[in-house]
Amino acid sequence: MEEALFLETDLERKWLEQFEQNKEWIEQSAREADQAAELNHKLIDWLLIENYHMLTLPIEHGGMGANIKELIYIQSHLAQLDESTALSIGWHLGIVGEVFEGNLWPDNMTAQFIDDIHNGGITNRIVSESEMGSPTRGGKPATSAVLDDDKYIINGTKTFASMSERLTHFIVGAFDPVQKAMCFYYVPADTKGIEIVKTWDMVGMRATASHDIIFKDVKIPKEYLLEVNRERKPNPWLLHIPAIYLGMAERAVTEAVTFSQNYQPNSLETPIAALSHIQEKIAQAEILNTTSRHFIYHACDLHLAGKTEVLGNTFGLAKTIVVNNGLQVVDLCMRVFGAKSLEQTRIMERIFRSMRAGLHNPPMDDAVERMIVNTLMNKQ
Repeated sequence: MEEALFLETDLERKWLEQFEQNKEWIEQSAREADQAAELNHKLIDWLLIENYHMLTLPIEHGGMGANIKELIYIQSHLAQLDESTALSIGWHLGIVGEVFEGNLWPDNMTAQFIDDIHNGGITNRIVSESEMGSPTRGGKPATSAVLDDDKYIINGTKTFASMSERLTHFIVGAFDPVQKAMCFYYVPADTKGIEIVKTWDMVGMRATASHDIIFKDVKIPKEYLLEVNRERKPNPWLLHIPAIYLGMAERAVTEAVTFSQNYQPNSLETPIAALSHIQEKIAQAEILNTTSRHFIYHACDLHLAGKTEVLGNTFGLAKTIVVNNGLQVVDLCMRVFGAKSLEQTRIMERIFRSMRAGLHNPPMDDAVERMIVNTLMNKQ
């Protein structure tokens, strides 16, 4: 796993040790949550107790101050144990990192956000709608926010709200018909008029509880308006998405190596690890993972070196490369296991299901390809 190359900071070591010490119960609770298609509340509770939700909050605001590279490293290791919970809380961690690095919000709302995080707050951007498709494709939301005196009144239905039942706040994307603008609003989850509808019944990422949320005449103070016609900029914090799929691919290789070294059918005099075609599959899988690791961590390094403004394609391409490499990695590793890869007592079949979900997290492959082509064409 090239730990000597990428394990660099005390913060990374701290969480790597924490995950290793708690590996057994985390994996068990993850299995149970996946089978029940429910949030892994046991793990979420533990993460909150350990202040994991403050991982990317700057040190000057009482957080751990993880930079983008540290976030990628730590999240990928959590994903090796529970990919659904890692992806779900990753949305919150990425938002926190983006808000403070980009100084996105008014001072009063930034202060409110800090207080809420210190009180155990977890948030997510709630943008997607069934008719709109992916919000990254520029669709206008049907959800509206109308200013009435000193309150905004929000109405609409949102989909894919990961960790819905444990979020304390929603950052809701809605259209303001007066400003004729797409805006984001800070909405406490306990506000009257909010209903979570349990619609999440997917094959992969089952324990994200990405249910629908209905907003019916939800009233919030007008100062809870956060962003108006948000400018599209390269966002390194979205690398938290491929970090999860990298972690799953890394776990797949670990499982394949362990299995091959311990499985010996009576037709062989050695474990299958000695067979050339097994070695080839594992080597091919690790080559793909190595490519993914070097690409995503180099993207982090470029951001930290101040080259963010020209990295839009790179951030999107990182997700495309990691997910598509991961799909190949899982297929190769499952071939090492043979039919045993489909046994529901093994993590491999869950990785197989959840890895597929990465194709539908933003940005999608065709959007990345279009960005790259547009960049090349505009150079002519």
